[in-house]
Amino acid sequence: MRFLDLLGMSVSNLKRRKMRTFLTVLGVIIGTASVVIMVSLGIGLNGLMLEQYSSYGDMTAVTIYKSYYGNDVTEDDFITDETLEEFKRLDHVKSVTPMLSTSVILKQGAYYTDASVYGVSRDYLEKIPLAEGELAPEGDTELKFYYGNQLLTRFYNEKTGDGYWNWDYNTGERTVNEKFDVDFVNRAMFTVFDTNAYWQSQWDNTVKPPKKYTIKTGGVEEYSDYSYDVYCDVDLLKEQLKMIYKKSAIPGQPTNSKGKPYPYFVYNRVIVYADDMNHVVDLQNTLTEMGYQASSQMQWVEQAQQTYQIVQLVLGGIGAVSLFVAAIGIANTMMMSIYERTKEIGVIKVLGCDMRNIQGMFLMESGFIGFMGGVAGLGISYGVGYAMNHFLNLGKMMMGQAGDISRIPIWLAGFSILFAILVGMAAGFFPSLRAMHLSPLAAIRNE
Repeated sequence: MRFLDLLGMSVSNLKRRKMRTFLTVLGVIIGTASVVIMVSLGIGLNGLMLEQYSSYGDMTAVTIYKSYYGNDVTEDDFITDETLEEFKRLDHVKSVTPMLSTSVILKQGAYYTDASVYGVSRDYLEKIPLAEGELAPEGDTELKFYYGNQLLTRFYNEKTGDGYWNWDYNTGERTVNEKFDVDFVNRAMFTVFDTNAYWQSQWDNTVKPPKKYTIKTGGVEEYSDYSYDVYCDVDLLKEQLKMIYKKSAIPGQPTNSKGKPYPYFVYNRVIVYADDMNHVVDLQNTLTEMGYQASSQMQWVEQAQQTYQIVQLVLGGIGAVSLFVAAIGIANTMMMSIYERTKEIGVIKVLGCDMRNIQGMFLMESGFIGFMGGVAGLGISYGVGYAMNHFLNLGKMMMGQAGDISRIPIWLAGFSILFAILVGMAAGFFPSLRAMHLSPLAAIRNE
C-alpha cells in the first residue's frame, strides 16, 4: 500500500470522529504549548542575564590587576610592554590593551573635579560608544580626551560648593542645578596633571601652582560602564607625562630603591580579550596560574547559567507532564479506534495487506494528531510569548532588564513539532501492535 493511500485512510478515519479527534488534539496542543512556553522562559531568563552582564562590560574581556606595593616586589613582577607581547602569544587571545592610569584635576571656570585618566589602546577606544564627537583618525599625534557623560555630575563650584544636582532634603528629590555651567565640547577644559603640587599650592603660598594644560575633547560617550572616567590614547598619554615630569617620578609609577623612576612605563591593569566567550574562563585560569589577579564577567555568568539551566529543566519538566498526559489521551483514542474498526482490520488482513501497513496506518494517525497539536500549540506559544513580552513586560518586572523574557528560537519551534509527532507515534505504538496481531477470523466475526 502506498504512503499516500495510508495517509488518506488515516486522515479519513480521524475525520470520522471529529469530536474525539479534536479533544485528543487539544491535549497535545496544551502539552506542546506548555513545554514551549516553559522552555522559552528559561531561554529568555538566560538571555536577559547575559544582556545584563554585557551591559557591565565586554563578555570576552579578562581584566588583569597587579599590585606593586610591598617589599618583595621586584622588576620581574612588573607588567610592561614586553609582558603585553607575552599575553598576545597565549592561546585564544584576540587582543590586549594596557590601562595606564593617572589622576588629574579638571577645571572649567569656577568648577573643578578630580578624575582618573586611562590611557588605552585604539582597539579599546573604538569600543566606547560616543554620543558627541568622534574618534580621532589613526595616526593623530594630538592628545584628546574622551569623557564619560556621568563625569559631569562630579563637578563642584570651588567658591559656593554647588554641584550638578540640587537636593531637596525634605523630599529627598534632586533636580539639575540651573546655574551649573560645564561643557566638555564647546568650551576649553583645563587639566592639572600634578595634583600634589596643586593641592599644596592651595594651602601653602610658597608653593608654585602647577601648569594647567588644555587638552582637546575628542568626544563624550553615551551612558555605559565608561561613564565616570576619562580615556585617551595610551602612547600619547605617555608622551604627555614624560613632557610634564621629565626625569622626575611620575605619580602612580613605581621607583627603584633610590627613588628614581624606571626608564619604562609599568601597568597595574591590563585587559586581555579572548577570541570567543567560550574561551574566556580557560584564558582567565591560564593568567591566574601565571601569578596575576584576573577577573571576568564570564566567571559570574557561568555560575548564573548553572542556576538557570536547573530552572530551565524544572520548567521544561513541568510542561512535559502536560504532554505526557496528552500522550495517554492519544493512546486511549487509538485503542478505542481499534475496537471500533476491528472488522475493518480483519477485512484488510484477509485481503492480504502487509502487517506493517496496518501498523503504519495507526502510527500515521497518532503521528498526525501529534503534528496538528504541535503546530497549533506552537502558534499559541508565540501568542502567549508576545503577550508576556509586550503587554506584561515580565522581563523588566522579574530581572530589572528590558528585553523579551519569552524567546522561541527556530530550533525550539522545529523541535517542538517534531517532538509532538514522536510523542504521538510513541503513544500509538502499542495500539498499532495490537492491530497487527489481531486474528483476521476473529476480527471478521466481530460485531
